[in-house]
Amino acid sequence: MRFLHFKSIDSTNAQAKRFANPSVGGGDFGPLWLSADCQTAGKGRRGRDWMSDTGNLFCTGLYPHEGTPMSAARLSFAAALAVAQTLDAYIGPDLTTIKWPNDVYVGGKKICGILLETGTHQDESWVLVGIGINLVSSPDFEDYQTTHLLEHIAPSLLEGAEPVFTGAQPVLAILAQRFDHWRNIYLAQGFAPLRQAWLERAQGIGGVVTVRLPNTVIEGIALGMDEDGALEVQVNAGPDSGKCVKIHAGDVFFPPSAL
Repeated sequence: MRFLHFKSIDSTNAQAKRFANPSVGGGDFGPLWLSADCQTAGKGRRGRDWMSDTGNLFCTGLYPHEGTPMSAARLSFAAALAVAQTLDAYIGPDLTTIKWPNDVYVGGKKICGILLETGTHQDESWVLVGIGINLVSSPDFEDYQTTHLLEHIAPSLLEGAEPVFTGAQPVLAILAQRFDHWRNIYLAQGFAPLRQAWLERAQGIGGVVTVRLPNTVIEGIALGMDEDGALEVQVNAGPDSGKCVKIHAGDVFFPPSAL
């Protein structure tokens, strides 16, 4: 596994795309992990700005991928599992959950963002997984609460000759290893093992959920996740009341008690 680190960059996803571009980076599809101390133009899902405060982890894994864009998209679940298990190394698994599809929460507050992108050149495809983890600080948002890793580590564990947390690069080393673990399982065994592991971490399943789609809002009960990674929701109002719909993309909200 190769690692490249930058002091400052527009975004690690943008740099990964440049590596994958044959006319710019020679068509390097990895495997490769890029990280940066600072991003000047970090982006989240749907083009939203991603706050890039120094001290947090900003990284992108770039990998070749044989398969469809849909099959590549399921690697976002591998990324969420990798983040959760990385956090386990510092705070234990009881606080960490995953909200569909790949938002990682600690103590009911969001700690991570994941953005997956794909591309092709001739007959070859690549996938990049951009990951931002709040390690030492977290931004303030109106619609949800955030947290960072140091909020959940006892001060006594951060002091002394061998502190449990020593910065972003050791976190990345664990993250890259755990992502490779789940990616290899996915390539060898399919999505079923990832789905099972995800369901064991999932928050809100069996409870009330609101899904905001471009042209409508769905309210219902989150039943689970199907074999393709879609969120299954039983609609509780309107003409489709009682029906089970499958959500492949959308903004999902659970009540605070479910987080």
